[in-house]
Amino acid sequence: MKRVDDFRLQFGKDKQEYVPIMVGGMGVDISTAELALETARLGGIGHISDAMVQDVSDRRFDTSFVKDKTKFYKYNIANSDKSAVKFDLGHLAEATNRHVAGTMEAKRGDGLIFINCMEKLTMNAPRETLQVRLASALDAGIDGITLSAGLHFGSFGLIEDHPRFRDAKLGIIVSSVRALQIFLRKNAKLNRLPDYIIVEGPLAGGHLGFGMDWAKFDLQTIVTEIVAYLKAEQLEIPLIAAGGIFTGSDAVGFMENGAAGVQVATRFTVANECGLPANVKQEYFKAHEDDIVVNTISPTGYPMRMLKNTPAIGSGIRPGCESYGYLLDGKGNCAYITAYNEQIALHPDAKNISVMDKTCLCTHMRNYNCWTCGHYTYRLKDTTRKLADGTYQTLSAEHIFHDYQYSVDHKIALPVG
Repeated sequence: MKRVDDFRLQFGKDKQEYVPIMVGGMGVDISTAELALETARLGGIGHISDAMVQDVSDRRFDTSFVKDKTKFYKYNIANSDKSAVKFDLGHLAEATNRHVAGTMEAKRGDGLIFINCMEKLTMNAPRETLQVRLASALDAGIDGITLSAGLHFGSFGLIEDHPRFRDAKLGIIVSSVRALQIFLRKNAKLNRLPDYIIVEGPLAGGHLGFGMDWAKFDLQTIVTEIVAYLKAEQLEIPLIAAGGIFTGSDAVGFMENGAAGVQVATRFTVANECGLPANVKQEYFKAHEDDIVVNTISPTGYPMRMLKNTPAIGSGIRPGCESYGYLLDGKGNCAYITAYNEQIALHPDAKNISVMDKTCLCTHMRNYNCWTCGHYTYRLKDTTRKLADGTYQTLSAEHIFHDYQYSVDHKIALPVG
């Protein structure tokens, strides 16, 4: 019976071999530098995220980007028109550089560290801010960039003149063979293929690349279709399967059917190195299957999977764009602002309002009040021990990584009591 450790992941002509375990890039600083560093030390591929990177920098390096931005746009807080609220591109570059460079300087081991970059973080200047984020990560020495939360048809072009454009690993996330075909066609003129393709299925955590009919789709079916397409086109691009891969045996099943590796995240949400607060990790442990929902409250337009008791659902807080504003589109609009203003108009005298349609994702993610999760989060309690005080024992990233790497027969190793 095979184990994950019987396989190795390679990128193109790169002769280096890696343990075929990639830990997903969960923002905001949920996939911490510490989690990514531990994954790389163990020979796998870790991710950090550039989601709300200025806030991450403030927490990690005692900078004041958010405070300064809030102060600068204080005059606009009560204004529903957010078109004037822009990011200082110099500050954005500095924050990205600090986060990435600090992580890369601490890296040990034979693994890699990538950064997850979400296209849907439009930041009131989609092209300009995305270009700065990508270029700054490359400047700071990141091993690779995973392009997520969007189709990224123009993202390669934003950095084609960067000296590391063909040196760094660049990968995309897709949920269908059609999306991959369109990406490859639109980028053909650059003569630069992705170094890896993450195929994310409908059981993944957070934002989904599917509609509310997500349950009709199956990861293995999508993987099989994309493997066949790559073979027919004679494209040797490693395929990474993601979404609902809970055991090492799950991972082996995908690699025996054409995947070069797997991306996992749910089980690492309760790792000691994960950035979620301790009380939130306990909510993940306590969850049952019917506590997990897919809804449309994200302003991005994508369905999102989360715990149904997440504080973000129904919250009517004032939009925090002057401090954050990461989801403002190119005209300064956000679906939450619209939903919030509609409720204010309906209840002009109310001290507190509830907004059910959308949520202020920036503020709630920043405060760890949007409990996004994978489909199998309800199984986390089966990966650990319940302590005498009724809480569950959190796990080391090394323990979880090795359980994926060496387990067989869908068994899960419990931590030492």
